[in-house]
Amino acid sequence: MARIRVFIVLVLAIAAGGTFALATYRYIQNLPAQSSSIPTRPVVVAAADLDVGAELRPEDVRLVEWPAGAVPQNAFDAAQEVIGRGVIFPLVRDEPILASKLAAKEAGAGLPPIIPPGLRALSVRVNDVIGVAGYVLPGTRVDVVATVNPTQNQTDVTSKVVLTNVQVLAAGTRIERDGDQGRPVSVSVVTLLVDPTEAERLTLASTEGKIQLALRNPLDKEAPATPGIRPAALLGAAPAARRPAQVGARPTAASAAAAPPPPPTIEIIRGDKRVQEPLRQE
Repeated sequence: MARIRVFIVLVLAIAAGGTFALATYRYIQNLPAQSSSIPTRPVVVAAADLDVGAELRPEDVRLVEWPAGAVPQNAFDAAQEVIGRGVIFPLVRDEPILASKLAAKEAGAGLPPIIPPGLRALSVRVNDVIGVAGYVLPGTRVDVVATVNPTQNQTDVTSKVVLTNVQVLAAGTRIERDGDQGRPVSVSVVTLLVDPTEAERLTLASTEGKIQLALRNPLDKEAPATPGIRPAALLGAAPAARRPAQVGARPTAASAAAAPPPPPTIEIIRGDKRVQEPLRQE
């Protein structure tokens, strides 16, 4: 009898517990669903990482629900408003697309929309030496050093910094840095961002002589004035300044005797230029 009583009590306890659990489950299921109280707005975001110069396509953007109180200023709420416009600042995935990061609707894509008003993009031919071993990348800043011979006299060759703190707009066909920003990029053309006056100086320097790019620290904003240098000054033997000759004056015997004879020279032909260089005597 004692065992039967224990069994009956156990069955009644299990039945009561199951009934209570079932009633609790049905009660929770019948509760009305609570809706979110935070209002949202659709915002157009980038569907992938986008580089400068890219033209936005339908697959490059998507709509997400954004808290209405935290929507960025100048954000778009329709994909049709950004399709076909060029990117002028890099975009990362899921970043809201703002009007300040896109070119105008009629500007198109690529390099032209990136050029600020009043400036010009001018390309110069470079090699591994001129391009600082490939470390001249988009976004870096350089000085332009020109070496020009205004006459046929070798002693008049002058090297001088003609442009300072110039921004590199593109290296080759790239207008964005490589994924690995420390890796050099071998290119044959570098595009610089200059104003019209600087464009004239750069064109003349690259046409009449040779140019060299000097890589700068982007935090260095100074532009020291340099006098330029000639071969004689480079070797520490700068010639004395000549006095202008008086009109109608004839050279005297004393001045003729004081003037040293010109050193022997040799004519060297380099491409389409002929230069006279002094002949070294042992």
